[in-house]
Amino acid sequence: MTGHNKKWLIRAFALSALVVLGVIIWQKFLPDGKDEGIADGNGRIEAVEIDISAKIAGRIKDILVREGDFVTAGQIVANMDIETLEAQLRQAEAQLQQAQSSVATAYSQLAQRESEKSAAIAALRQREAELMKARQHWKRSEELVKTGAISKQDADDDYAQLQGAEAAVNSARAQVAAGEATIMTARTQIDGAQSAVKAARANAERIQADIKDSALISPRDGRIQYKVAQPGEVVAAGGRVLNMVDLSDVYMTFFLPTAAAGKVALGAEVRLKLDAFPEYVLPARVSFISDVAQFTPKTVETAIEREKLMFRIKAQLPVEFLKKHITRVKTGLPGMAYVRLDLNKPWPEHLQVKLPE
Repeated sequence: MTGHNKKWLIRAFALSALVVLGVIIWQKFLPDGKDEGIADGNGRIEAVEIDISAKIAGRIKDILVREGDFVTAGQIVANMDIETLEAQLRQAEAQLQQAQSSVATAYSQLAQRESEKSAAIAALRQREAELMKARQHWKRSEELVKTGAISKQDADDDYAQLQGAEAAVNSARAQVAAGEATIMTARTQIDGAQSAVKAARANAERIQADIKDSALISPRDGRIQYKVAQPGEVVAAGGRVLNMVDLSDVYMTFFLPTAAAGKVALGAEVRLKLDAFPEYVLPARVSFISDVAQFTPKTVETAIEREKLMFRIKAQLPVEFLKKHITRVKTGLPGMAYVRLDLNKPWPEHLQVKLPE
């Protein structure tokens, strides 16, 4: 091989080495095609799930919706059998009427006891008058027996009448006191009867509330996801009957590394692109940033290890958009979330909001 050929080979080899080195430098140090100042993460559309459950144990009478149906807040979606509750309500209403009758009886007894007390007071007044008369008669007899105008026997008889009158007065006073005691008892009975009325009424109202709650309603606008139970099945108190998703509370959960997550604030703008609809760009806002890192190494000692920390972020879709496109909203769709870290830079053209008509 001539010297000229050797020089040519050396030059070709050097040129090849420079090309390879350039490619390596390009791949390692130059931009990889991502938009500068924008962080992105993979995510999946999610929505709040709600269980529609029976308040009390019972048998499912019928289910009025099918899986996939859209429902509105307050719509009746299922009914529980209320035959037993209706029987309990009739019993409670009968007990209420009985308690109300007991109150009327107690008031009647109070009136009777007050009348008896009035009679006892009148009898006491009469006995007190008789006592006064007997005391005066005895005083006269006491003076007359000294002068011999009457016999000692007559005087003793008058004294005996005085003692009898005093005993009659004491007995009459005891009758008045007994009447007051019976009045207090009658009033206590009234209080007890009125409490029984309140308890019976509360029991009837509770059963009425259970009957009302036996019509299972949708707490929010949403879509029935699946049936947990079927008509005719018996479920326990709190047993699930239907599962629905709240389509007014839809979001995408994604993860960002420490460096990017630290620059994201609550309420920051987010752009979502779904794999199923790559031609659309959906607006969203950050509604949650986890304060605890995930995918955390066992020991965090170096900067490289700290870069492995990931923070969970939720991007909430606007309610107005969800209401307008509620029939298109589907949970579980994968996609990408883009967060603008540098607020001074506008969104690039391919991340401008583009909504379906």
